[in-house]
Amino acid sequence: MKFSDFVSVKAIRTSLAAKDKPSAISELVDSLAEAGEIQASDRDDIIKALLKREELGSTSIGRGIAVPHTKHPSVDRLVGTVGVSPAGVDFDSLDGDKVQLFFLLVSPPERPGDHLRALENISRQLRDDTFCRYLKQAKSAEEILQLLVDADNSHFGS
Repeated sequence: MKFSDFVSVKAIRTSLAAKDKPSAISELVDSLAEAGEIQASDRDDIIKALLKREELGSTSIGRGIAVPHTKHPSVDRLVGTVGVSPAGVDFDSLDGDKVQLFFLLVSPPERPGDHLRALENISRQLRDDTFCRYLKQAKSAEEILQLLVDADNSHFGS
């Protein structure tokens, strides 16, 4: 699975204003709603599902990166977005660092394979420190899109 299969370009955000986990998740879900990827009427329920997933354990994977994700019946296909917080967000990271780079995913419950393949792709690509550094420094959605395309074309990762 490639980033182009699930990342909504219109939902990418390069300057998140959030200072805490609930605000960051809300801001990213709002970006999906504004991009037409989810229904605005499902916003609160999706946020609640993402926060419930966070209660199981932080989706921050260290090195300033988090991958909040959930399954939700309101979506008929996997959707996601990327967010960057130059200042960083307190996200209950195991390493204690603030999170600057977010990949948020929402997938239909009946498509667990898509969900797992997307998480696997994100995880594999985020092992590349150069890729992560470039994403965190990106100033526009277009820059992030180009980095995702490069990653899809095997210019990053293993």
